[in-house]
Amino acid sequence: MTAAHVPLDGHRLRTEPDRMYREMRRDHGPVTPVLLDGDVPAWLVLGYRELHQVTGDSVLFSRDSELWNQWERIPADWPHLPMIGRRQPSVLYTVGERHSERAAMIGDALEGADPVELRSYAEQFADELIDSVCARGQADLVQEYAMRLPVRVMARLFGFPDEDGRALVSAALAMTGGQEAGMAGQQHLIESMGRLLAARRARPSDDVVSRMLANPYGFTDEEVAHDLMIMIAAGNDPTADWMGNSLRLMLTDERFAASLFGGRSSVAEAMNEVLWEDAPVQTMPGRWASRDTRLGGRHIRTGDLLLLGLQGANSDPQVRTDGSALTGGNNAHFSFGHGEHRCPFPAQEVAEVIART
Repeated sequence: MTAAHVPLDGHRLRTEPDRMYREMRRDHGPVTPVLLDGDVPAWLVLGYRELHQVTGDSVLFSRDSELWNQWERIPADWPHLPMIGRRQPSVLYTVGERHSERAAMIGDALEGADPVELRSYAEQFADELIDSVCARGQADLVQEYAMRLPVRVMARLFGFPDEDGRALVSAALAMTGGQEAGMAGQQHLIESMGRLLAARRARPSDDVVSRMLANPYGFTDEEVAHDLMIMIAAGNDPTADWMGNSLRLMLTDERFAASLFGGRSSVAEAMNEVLWEDAPVQTMPGRWASRDTRLGGRHIRTGDLLLLGLQGANSDPQVRTDGSALTGGNNAHFSFGHGEHRCPFPAQEVAEVIART
């Protein structure tokens, strides 16, 4: 294995990720030294066992980005800065007991959603989005359907009126654009959440926001607003990608399509296979080493950034020795994360209902 850092090519990660992961494993092993924009060094964790270790030990591999040993090199306009989350008061970037309390607040609020109503909302908005493009005879199913449905459903669960839900879709989509548009979208989401929080404090209802405000942990409105924004952002893109990846496999993989439409696989089994074969989120930051350690044969220094190679771990030959798809009830993939900072189980259930609609 060589010690040279690999420039993390975003284009290759999008177009041929499996090939890139194979090359990295061949040349560097399960933990690959990479360079981000501006030649910022990091480690990409591709090994299943190694990623399990990183995500399962939140003390050694912390979510606290203040530990990062590269802050002095990071300019204010660094493109990955929003994903690092420095000093952002949301559940994604808190640690320890406070994180556990915030995750419990979110999980309890989502678990309180009526599953029949959730399915009804998903079907209603799915029909509305399909009707809006039917007259043209063609559509971009990802941009005009998959990228819009999750936000519409979640906005209704939160307690937003439908007209606000449409504006939230635009704001969420803007966050995936350039830095200026992304900041504007983020600001719209925060302001919208603040208005809804004020309304629900004055008049609680049977919705996610009211249940979050009733939590016993004493979170401020600012903290709850940021968590609501994260729930929209973190819930929309992965769910949309899950839907889009499922559609792509149905249309391009004859074995997958035959298994699904021939009745050999249920929809749930087929969608679980997508989580193994084409994870909605392929790579994400991050963890920071709280002390010097070793991982996958590498010396990790205090403050080093580790990127979570979710799809790389899912395709690790050590857990897929015959190269076959992992289907049926095998849910040991990393598509929803693992450990203390995994996607809460009620959020996974909401995502599955929306994606299956």
